[in-house]
Amino acid sequence: MIKKLANNKEYSNWLTEIKQKIKSAQLKATLSVNSVLLELYWDIGKEVVEKQKNADWGSGFIEQFASDLRNSFTDIKGFSKRNVYAMRQWYLFYSEQFEFVPQAVAQIPWGHNRLIISRIKNIDKAIFYAKATIENGWARDNLEIQIDNNYFERKGNAITNFEKTLPVLQSDLAQETIKDPYQFGFLGLEDDALEKEIERELTKHITDFLIELGKGFAFVGRQYHIKVSEKDYYIDLLFYHLDLRCYVVIELKAGIFKPEFAGKLNFYLSAVDTLVKRKDDNPTIGILLCKKKDRVEAEFSLRDINKPIGISDYQLTKAIPDNIKTKLPTVEQLENELSEKENKKK
Repeated sequence: MIKKLANNKEYSNWLTEIKQKIKSAQLKATLSVNSVLLELYWDIGKEVVEKQKNADWGSGFIEQFASDLRNSFTDIKGFSKRNVYAMRQWYLFYSEQFEFVPQAVAQIPWGHNRLIISRIKNIDKAIFYAKATIENGWARDNLEIQIDNNYFERKGNAITNFEKTLPVLQSDLAQETIKDPYQFGFLGLEDDALEKEIERELTKHITDFLIELGKGFAFVGRQYHIKVSEKDYYIDLLFYHLDLRCYVVIELKAGIFKPEFAGKLNFYLSAVDTLVKRKDDNPTIGILLCKKKDRVEAEFSLRDINKPIGISDYQLTKAIPDNIKTKLPTVEQLENELSEKENKKK
């Protein structure tokens, strides 16, 4: 039940303190709008949690508190009841491990923060997404897509021989750069699509493709022509990675991984290193994208190859989570239901 707080001295004094904090934050906002705003939201969330524990103001005090703030700061958005509850939730989430707003969290917009804590329940994972947002410059929609596509679980999960074929610093960065699997649901293709069709659509949707690849990839060309011993060869997709400072050859296969695919990609890497790479570029890296792979077979295929190669799956359609799959009717169940309806009509 909501208590009348208008004449409550303790509440009035506390409300005045919060208003002073808001005014102080307004003055600092011109220097660092986002970080100051988030520090303010952290303080408000903390104060609300403490008052809920220690002040006898009734269960509905947050509603009145939000209303009082809106009335006092009509030119500021963000003091809705829902947003004040979000500040409380946000503070409770991170205060399990941190006394102040974590650095990465303070560098992303409030809308991104609300999205992360509404979808992620692990602090380390939440901070991972905050850092990834900063590194990749994700808009909120892009962040949501990456969360939906399990970016945290996919990043650095590819089978590679980077540790053996690259210097330590480049090896670690290259490993973190490659995902498994890649999500190409934005192409709108079915699972039986052919290689050339997938390749063509990836270049048509190059912006979405670059977002899925991640920060640092620059598109060089599709069916990139190279000539070796008077013979013509065409690389499916060629990129340059600005952080790794190297060319990246991507070969796309519509079927299941076969060991001979790694051998052909190794040949392309040698050709690019000889014919395209400049003296100050690092060794060219290869990414082999297949519809499906056997991990042991893929690891064996890379064991004695001396060029840096990663092997990942890709998905054209988003998989249905197992917990939802069990709720969906089978084809047989649907057929039986239709038959029953037809019999009732007769």
